[in-house]
Amino acid sequence: RELEELTQVLPLVADIRSNDDLIRCREAIHATWGQVHVLVNAAGRSMRGTIRDTTPEQFRDLFELNVIALVRVTRTFLPDVLATRGHVVNIGSLASKAATRYVGAYPATKHAVAAYSQQLRLELGSQGLHVLLVCPGPIARSGPRLYQLEGAEQVPEAARGPGAGVKVKLIDPERLADAIVVACERRRPELVIPARARLLFAIADLFPRLGDWLILRFTARE
Repeated sequence: RELEELTQVLPLVADIRSNDDLIRCREAIHATWGQVHVLVNAAGRSMRGTIRDTTPEQFRDLFELNVIALVRVTRTFLPDVLATRGHVVNIGSLASKAATRYVGAYPATKHAVAAYSQQLRLELGSQGLHVLLVCPGPIARSGPRLYQLEGAEQVPEAARGPGAGVKVKLIDPERLADAIVVACERRRPELVIPARARLLFAIADLFPRLGDWLILRFTARE
């Protein structure tokens, strides 16, 4: 009840891969509240599979949801957030910064999200748009995880769980949400959780061979 008193919710069912559905959602939001001030692109899924066994069709399907749909949503609401000098929050992953094993096309899609976020900042930041790329590790959740496991017979059992075997603590979603709010208030370009992962990414950029060794060291073994 307290949440209902403090928050208004407009539930809308849509396929974010459909321009028509997105336009319908925008019109419904405008009719209820007016322009959008904050856009959070959080839809997507992961997968499990070796890179050798991941097919071009699997790459295409995952890019359609994790990247192309994100671009569609952003383009639909971009006039709003530009007019309000608002925020676009793109939920990436630690895989936006460094690839790991046994997750098929997933790191490629999240790298694309990182690049798209930077392009938005570079081209539209001067017009007042704030773009935040969020790069979290595996998030604790009670619901089912959206993995594609077809053809993943060669994936070690440890890599089938949250984070594909990355040795980090599951992130509390409330803590992550609070950190995103603070990052938006301060108009930061990027949020990496856990923060210590930044050191690994910096090492991998400067010393790729050492970076690969560290990633192998802290991920699921064969």
